[in-house]
Amino acid sequence: APSAHVGCAAVMFVYLSKKIAIPNGVKLKSLNWNTVNGWIVCGGENGLLKVLKLDSGRTTDKSKGMAAPSNLSMNQTLEGHNGSVMCVCWNENYRKLTTSDQYGLIIVWMLHKGMWFEEMINNRNKSTVRGMKWTPDGQRICIIYEDGAVIVGSVDGNRLWGKELKMQLAHVQWSPDGRSLIFCTPQCEVHIYDAVGNYISKMNLYCLDDAAAATQLVGIDWYDGAEGYSDP
Repeated sequence: APSAHVGCAAVMFVYLSKKIAIPNGVKLKSLNWNTVNGWIVCGGENGLLKVLKLDSGRTTDKSKGMAAPSNLSMNQTLEGHNGSVMCVCWNENYRKLTTSDQYGLIIVWMLHKGMWFEEMINNRNKSTVRGMKWTPDGQRICIIYEDGAVIVGSVDGNRLWGKELKMQLAHVQWSPDGRSLIFCTPQCEVHIYDAVGNYISKMNLYCLDDAAAATQLVGIDWYDGAEGYSDP
């Protein structure tokens, strides 16, 4: 008997629930949403760094449906950067926030009694940070610089290893199990390393075979398989 595949499509309606104005019209350079605790961090020019949190908007009257968040339960300005804040990333497991600016200054922030405070500062003073990623378990962070430098540190602030790659770097991502790293260059090259900095292989991007030479990667992500895999 012939086999058949049945597909289902879920419909999702998207609507504007809230606009958040940035003071003095400062242009934003980075944005990240903490999916566990709901904090939103936004970084911008002139050292602007804010952590926001929307009210849940929940209501006990289910007949009214889900209400849109209307107020901010947190709106804290974090001071420490002078240049444009280019990279922001959350450590959701340990409730930490890592930020970096155009001058290479990196700050790790921690939550204490409902407020964010500066915990650690690092400045290599040589190049601009292009990417920062925590492992899924929050134990390690990988920081990449434009000039090819890579630093991996632990959640308690210790440096685990460093490496100078002979290429410019643009993006970094950990594998879901934290055993591998991928580094991307501005020229759309993707290189795979193990968790201690040993080279494994170069990944071919077949989707770029017919692309123009000026194509650039704007972002990368490593799927964790939580929703299953499609048939090839």
